[in-house]
Amino acid sequence: MEDEGQGDTAAAVASQLMRNPGVLAALQDKLGNMVGGPSGYIESLPKIVKRRIKALKKLQFKTIEVEAKFYEEVHELECKYAAQYAPLFERRKEVLTGGVEPTDSDCDWPSDEEEEDELADDLQTKAKIQEIDETKEKQDKEEAEKESKEDENVTGIPEFWLTVFKNVEMLSEMIQEQDEPILKHLQDIKVKFQQADPVGFTIEFIFSPNEYFTNTILTKEYIMRCQPDESDPFSYEGPEIIKCKGCKIDWNKGKNVTVKVIKKAQSHRGNRGTKRVLTKTIQKDSFFNFFNPPEVPDGEIPDEDTEQLLGADFEIGHFIRERIVPRAVLYFTGEALDDDDYDDEGEEEGEEEDDEDEDGEYDEDADGDYDPKKDQQAADCKQQ
Repeated sequence: MEDEGQGDTAAAVASQLMRNPGVLAALQDKLGNMVGGPSGYIESLPKIVKRRIKALKKLQFKTIEVEAKFYEEVHELECKYAAQYAPLFERRKEVLTGGVEPTDSDCDWPSDEEEEDELADDLQTKAKIQEIDETKEKQDKEEAEKESKEDENVTGIPEFWLTVFKNVEMLSEMIQEQDEPILKHLQDIKVKFQQADPVGFTIEFIFSPNEYFTNTILTKEYIMRCQPDESDPFSYEGPEIIKCKGCKIDWNKGKNVTVKVIKKAQSHRGNRGTKRVLTKTIQKDSFFNFFNPPEVPDGEIPDEDTEQLLGADFEIGHFIRERIVPRAVLYFTGEALDDDDYDDEGEEEGEEEDDEDEDGEYDEDADGDYDPKKDQQAADCKQQ
């Protein structure tokens, strides 16, 4: 019975540890370091066994072919259900831009903020009853009516998409100060799926008329590969983005926020006293560089810097498609960002474990506050 109790306790402790993000991260790191170290056992096997391993690899390849077929059908389903999402997203756009005012039925959704507002209103009402002042009550009424009229002048939900972008770290890092006035004109983001020739998706950014460019829609197209790479089929983990294409932005004169014009006066060599002005254009950091990704000709291998830029671009495009567009209001309110708290907890856990060695034991040398004299004094007291 005692062994069973100890077993239950150990299981409970193990369960608690596995819920700890810091422990999980450390375990994942150790497991990651263990992968990829062949023992040489395969090379020592007889030819007949190696032949059977070839048979297993062929079976593995067939499972990958089935997996690829599975993802093809998933993409077909995604295209099918996109048509059902479309009217809901169109309704969202109408509310955001002020095209329609939601009905009472549309707004029938519980809100913690509304409950807090109602409680605050009740407390304020009781306070007014206790210390009522007719003059003050009249002034409050006039101010309330004025605020109500001002609220009525607000159209839709101002700066909705800009707020979404600024709430998401991946996107906020792309936004520069000069980009914000333009992104206030962003009315909607749509994802259009391409089912074949080639497979992929296009993200459409829809803008209201503005002073910066004449485009009403800016597009970013992503091409995907659903089949395994013939040169390395066993690396297949599902569809992957392999290429992207932006669009030309028709900037109004002097409004291009992606470039900076530098003018420099230079003395003319032939005629002393005369000068000419040289103009040089350099690229500036801007969210709108997103629509001008680096181009890699077919068949060429990109250099390391280009590969990193494209990798980040693919990640952003995938995130906008998978998370931002379907759950926009939750990123606007911040509710979709709650998972980020786990990362902070993991960092704190890691800082507390700095005084331990790799085996989890206390390391005296790593502890800056360790004083061997205090330990000796404590030991002498115990002996007395």
